[in-house]
Order: sequence, then structure tokens, then C-alpha cells
Amino acid sequence: MNKVNQVVARVFLGHIFLLAGLSKIGAYAGIQGYMEAMGVPGYLLPLVILLEIGGGLAVIAGFQTRLIAYALAAFSVISAAIFHSNFGDQTQMIMFMKNFAIAGGFLLLAGYGAGAYSVDNLLANRRSGLKAAHS
Repeated sequence: MNKVNQVVARVFLGHIFLLAGLSKIGAYAGIQGYMEAMGVPGYLLPLVILLEIGGGLAVIAGFQTRLIAYALAAFSVISAAIFHSNFGDQTQMIMFMKNFAIAGGFLLLAGYGAGAYSVDNLLANRRSGLKAAHS
């Protein structure tokens, strides 16, 4: 059951970023304008989209999980601080806390890894099999 829970957790965390990145493509000009209004250079939007889509897919697949989890945890905290720091607005406060909760999930993922059903595990097993074959 634990192995399945790890996959479900990765899908839950990764899909948020995958869908967010895809939605930014369809609303590119509006998102770019919003970023600039919040003091973030709009030319960074392609990098944000790449991180969200690529990172989301990588987390779902369990590929380079620890590295991507650290990157998405940092992204979550930074975006909370920039875009959701108006605590006078209850919705923004909830979004801020949501981002921190997501960052916490990613830190757990970074600490424990992707689990048995992941590309990371498959690659590790292949490497250990190759080492054993060459010993």
C-alpha cells in the first residue's frame, strides 16, 4: 500500500503544476501582464511554464525527483511570497498557506525519494544490476 501511496502523492503534487503550466500557455499575455504588475519580469514566463510542465511531469513519473522536488518547493515558497502575501484578503492568505503546504509535501518527497514505482527507482535498479554484472 505504501508504494501506491507514493505514486498517488506524486500525481497529486505534480498535476497541480502540470495543469498550471498548461493553463499559462492559453492565457500567456494575461499572465505575463499579471507578473509584471507584481514586479516580476514578464520574460520569465517561459521559464515558469517550463518548470511547471516539466517539473510536474517529472514528479508524476518519479524522474530526478529529489532535485525537482527541491526546485518546486522553492518555487512554491517564492510565488507565495510574491503573489499571495496580501493577508488582508482571506483568499490570498489561503493561497499563501496552500503554497507552503505544497512546499512541505515536496520537501518530504525530496527527503524520501520517489518510491518503488518510479523512473528513479528503475534507473537505480539498472545501475546496480550493471555494477553487479561487472563485479
